[in-house]
Amino acid sequence: MRVLIIGSGGREHALVWKVQRSALVKKVYCAPGNYGISREAACVDIPAHDIKRLLAFAVKEKIDLTIVGPEQPLVAGIVDEFEANGLAIFGPTQRAAELEGSKAFTKELLARHKIPSAAFRLFTEYEEAKRYLNSAALPLVIKADGLAAGKGVVICTDPAQAAMELHKIMVGRVFGQAGSRVVIEEYLEGEEVSVLALSDGEHLVYMAPAQDHKRIFDGDQGGNTGGMGAYAPTPFLDAALLARIQAEIMEPTIRAMACEDRPYRGVLYAGLILTREGPKVLEYNCRFGDPETQVILPLAASDLVEAIMASRDGGLGRFQWRNHAGAAAGVVIASGGYPGTFTTGHRILGLEEPPDKDIVLFHSGTREANGHPVTAGGRVLTVTAWAPDLEAAIARAYRALGKIAFDGAYYRKDIGAKGLRRK
Repeated sequence: MRVLIIGSGGREHALVWKVQRSALVKKVYCAPGNYGISREAACVDIPAHDIKRLLAFAVKEKIDLTIVGPEQPLVAGIVDEFEANGLAIFGPTQRAAELEGSKAFTKELLARHKIPSAAFRLFTEYEEAKRYLNSAALPLVIKADGLAAGKGVVICTDPAQAAMELHKIMVGRVFGQAGSRVVIEEYLEGEEVSVLALSDGEHLVYMAPAQDHKRIFDGDQGGNTGGMGAYAPTPFLDAALLARIQAEIMEPTIRAMACEDRPYRGVLYAGLILTREGPKVLEYNCRFGDPETQVILPLAASDLVEAIMASRDGGLGRFQWRNHAGAAAGVVIASGGYPGTFTTGHRILGLEEPPDKDIVLFHSGTREANGHPVTAGGRVLTVTAWAPDLEAAIARAYRALGKIAFDGAYYRKDIGAKGLRRK
């Protein structure tokens, strides 16, 4: 098969890395890719949001399967466009991708179908939302309705902060049109976990559960980011709890989408919180997670392309996803100042020699300049290692990370620590 992967981050590098290992695959393209991806696949200079050019490329190059990495083209309807032209593509349709494209839609869907989540209110008018905040008990969570690159969720603990964040989202439009409507919901306490499954519209197969680290600083302090690291599997999610998540959340969501004429085929990524009352939905994403993918796929013993084809053909009921024993940990190296203002173009040192066995460097924000890799984004690399247990995987990842350097490089020092404590 000739496979096209759309996107340019660490998630897409992990997809390229895994797809290249499939016996079904002959050649892999990536649009637009990055410096690291260009070492493993043919990069194509087409942005992930340019659906018309991507479609034309797929037709011209006789692409057998397209895998979409980021959410924006999915929400924009790339799957509908490709399928209308007879091209095989993996991901939900535009109507199904609204699970991520609109938090308001998701909250109302969950409420209609009695799927556990936080109590909430929706607002389209700033003054009305402001009045509600003035009378509500804190803490509360304010969420921009639309896509905000993983940064549109704010936990508010005092009235001044809540008022400021609401104004930034709805009046200042810090997230653009994504903030024209907001969800204000109760704050839930508990351990967070990411559960990713492949769906064919009826059946689900589950990958290793993972835990992301969203905040920029150690101890989950500071602002939200796209993710500063992850590990898998999560030691606190045993078979009984996973079965409950499947029965009370994941499977009912797939049935709910089918019931509302939005059959869901693709990756269903559930951001969950384990409360005292049980697991509840924080959010849904309609694609592979980043940085979760960078630790989930190295653990996968199954052929990803075979699983994707089963998802497309309605055959997941006969497919069994298998994982290697052990654990994986991935640490993100970011540009200094991220998720705020940062500079790029800094030469990255330490990439000359291939990493040790059981370690892989997934590139996110990198490009080539004067024959050398340089930084090109906020999140630059994910250093992923796997080992027989989580403690060893974390130690390997940090040892490998110590060999890499660039001006302003920053990373959290506690990725996976929560997993070790819960273990």
